[in-house]
Amino acid sequence: MTDADRTSVVRNDEQGRYDIIVNGELAGFTQFVDRNAQRIFPHTELDDRFAGRGLSSILVREALEDTRAAGQRVVAVCPLVARYISKHEEVADLADPVTPEILEFLKSR
Repeated sequence: MTDADRTSVVRNDEQGRYDIIVNGELAGFTQFVDRNAQRIFPHTELDDRFAGRGLSSILVREALEDTRAAGQRVVAVCPLVARYISKHEEVADLADPVTPEILEFLKSR
C-alpha cells in the first residue's frame, strides 16, 4: 500500500458484510451474520490484486471495532478473523467460541 492509497471500510448491511475499498475499488470483504447479541464472521475474501498490503488486518480490525461499538460479541468462524483475534489481545474480550449450535445456525441460513 502506498501513502496515496485511499482506504476505507464500510459496513454493507444490505449484503451482510464489511467492504474494504481502496481508491474507490472493492478490494475485499468479511461477511457477518447477526444472531442475538453475537456477530458471526463466517468468511473473508481479499482480491489477489490487493494481497500483501495488510488490508485484511485493516478490514478485520475495523469490523471488530464496529462490532464492539454496537455492543455485540464476535464469533470467528472465519479462520482469518480467528487468527486476528488470537494475535490481538485488545479484541480477545469480544470473542465467543464457535459452537455446534453456531455452525448449525449458519447451515440453516
